[in-house]
This record gives sequence, C-alpha cells and structure tokens, in this order.
Amino acid sequence: MSRFSGQPRKRKGVIALDVALHVALLAFFKYYEFLILGLESLASAAGLDTGILRHALPSMEILFPVGLSFYTFQGLSYAIDHYRCPDEPPRAFLDVLLFVSFFPTIMAGPIMRARQFLPQLGHRTWDSRDLQEGFALILSGLFKKVVIASYLSEHIVRDVFESPEFYSSWTILAAVYAYSIQIFCDFSGYSDMAIGVGRLMGFRLPENFRSPYLALNIQDFWRRWHITLSLWLRDYLYIPLGGSRRGNRYLNLIITMALGGLWHGAAIRFVLWGTLHGVALALHKLWLSVVPGAKVSGYQMHPLSRLAGILVTFHLVCFGWLLFRADSMRTVQLMLHQITDNFHLQLLPQMLAGYGGVFALVGLGYLLHMLPGRADAAARRAVVASPFWVQVLLLASVAWGVMQIQSSSIQPFIYFQF
Repeated sequence: MSRFSGQPRKRKGVIALDVALHVALLAFFKYYEFLILGLESLASAAGLDTGILRHALPSMEILFPVGLSFYTFQGLSYAIDHYRCPDEPPRAFLDVLLFVSFFPTIMAGPIMRARQFLPQLGHRTWDSRDLQEGFALILSGLFKKVVIASYLSEHIVRDVFESPEFYSSWTILAAVYAYSIQIFCDFSGYSDMAIGVGRLMGFRLPENFRSPYLALNIQDFWRRWHITLSLWLRDYLYIPLGGSRRGNRYLNLIITMALGGLWHGAAIRFVLWGTLHGVALALHKLWLSVVPGAKVSGYQMHPLSRLAGILVTFHLVCFGWLLFRADSMRTVQLMLHQITDNFHLQLLPQMLAGYGGVFALVGLGYLLHMLPGRADAAARRAVVASPFWVQVLLLASVAWGVMQIQSSSIQPFIYFQF
C-alpha cells in the first residue's frame, strides 16, 4: 500500500478491497448457513416460496478452517494500521505471514498487533528465565484446562445445559456459576499456554486476562476479560463508527458489541449476548455522565460500594454466559423458567451434597482467578530463583498431579469453535 502513499483515493480503494476480502472469506465459511436461514425466515414471513431461494443458494456442509476468525482479525489489523501510517515501510512478506499465522495464538488468541510482534523478529532475546517461566505458564494453563475446566464441564455444566428441565433451580444456578469458572479457566488456560510457548521461543505476547470477575462495573470487566479482543473492537470498530466523538456514542457501543457477539458465533443468541453487553456499557456511560461522583472508582470507593459493584457486574456477566453456553434460545427459556418457577429451598442441602467436587473446583478456580498479579509474578520469580533440581521436581510433581486428577474426558477448548 505504500506505493500509493501520494494517492489517497487509490489507498482507500486498496484498503476497502482488503477489508472486503477478509470479511467475505469469514462470512462465507462462518455465516453462510446463518444467512440462508435468515433469508428463509424473511421469505416465509413475506409469504414467498423458499424453494427458489434454496435452489439459488443451496445448503452446503462447509468445513470451517481452523483459526480463521483470529487470522482475519490479525490480517485486518495489519492492513488497517498500515493504511493509517502510510509512511511506515512495509515488512517482508514472510514476516507478515508469520505474524498473521503465528501458531500459538492462531487458535484462540491473544490477538496480536503488528507493532507488538514484528519488531521482535529481529530483536529477540532468550535466556533460561524464558524457558523456566514459559514452562510455568504452560503448566498453569494445563492445570486450569485439564483439571478445572474439563471436570466442571463433564460433571455439571454439560448435563444441565443439555437437559435443564430435569434439574432444580439450585442445580441450574450452580451450573451457571460453574460455567463462569469453566470458560475462564478454559480460555485463560489457553492464553497462558500460548504466552508460555511464545516465551519458549523468545516472544513476548500480550496479556489477555486480569481477574475479570473482580470488575467493579461492566466497562471494567471488558478491560480485564479477553483484553486483546476488547482493544481490537475499540480500535477497529468503535472508533471508526464514531466512538464518543461522532454520532450517538451509546448506539456505537451497542453496534460494536453486537458485532462482537456475532463474531463469536452464527446464532441469534450470540448477537443477543453481545447486545446485552453493549446496552450495559451504554447505560454505564450514561450513568457516568448524569450522576455526580459516579466516576469514582477503585479503592477510592466505599468498600460496600465496591462489593456491590463486583456482585452486580458478576451476575450480569453470568446471565450473559447463559446466552453464550445454551445451544438454543429454547434452552435459555427453560433454564430461566426452572430458576424462577422451580425454586425449592429444601433441595439446597441435597444439591450441595451431590456436587461436592464441583464446588471444590469452583472455589479453587475463583481463588486462582483472584490471585493478584503481583503474587502470581512473585510465585514465578520464586520458582525461577530456586535450584534447578527443585524446579525439575516441582514441574514433574505438577505434571504428575495433572495426570492423576484430570477429568476422564478432556473437552476441547471452548474458543476453538470461534
């Protein structure tokens, strides 16, 4: 694109074509059937014959390329950044190809930026500390995924979400809370392993999670959850739509998050999940603009206000996970019906007794989640500073423990489907 640096019209045409190709490729592989079903619904509502539509756009079993969603995001970010900075010299083709297809991140992130990754290609540093911390991160992610996430999925989440009509309100609530830990351990576990593999090769990958369930409000949550996706949506969707300076900033937020929800999956429940977060973010911004003193945050807040903010935000996010995990809107309706209409206090002791292992791992997951970044870093520094034989013994012990207490059926990573 640099060859058109003095020709703004051609530059706009090139970036428009690049974005269109990326979006078209993703739309075909990921949203083709979703589009057909949507058009069929519109045709049926209008009283038209859907057979003609099916003949023109036949149903196909499309094999979704692994990592296409993340590949698309990284490819778009490179093209748009280069368009915004035309004077920056283009990188070698193989360097760009490595950036968009870097194997530790291509499956489920973190979503990198070219300015973070490409400069490291010629200035990588690697020492024994990278090896030690890389293995520590890999084992941490492995423990989160294999021990906590897979166990919770197999022992409560999968069964309850598949047949909610057979469970009491207490069990359904327990499954929703368990899923909140499952998806955190599953996704942050993968991010830990990706960052760890990067460290083994001398690369520094961006942080992706920062105790999201301790967020004081929904805006704070998105500063802590899937951080690289939040920044991508802000820089390449929200700001181009007008951000908070042009147009309706509340509508811009809702559109951005609705599209972010659609990116997660070709189903109306994902769009509703994104819209829920968009509306919550818009209401939060409105609250900040009309309520004096509402911008006070962090430890400046009264402890009770902090606790209330954390609890309200956490339960809003959990309700969103209900939309995210259920396989259909009917399942969402069934679960909400069971929670509200099948609430029996006398069943609580029975539920607690029947899911002792689940609650133990949910508690462990929350403890790991709440571990301050400084404590986590201090623990890694202590491991790195210990004698080599201690490190080997520690790593072998953790690996053996993972193999002993792992779930009998390890579930695939949740974000692999996106």
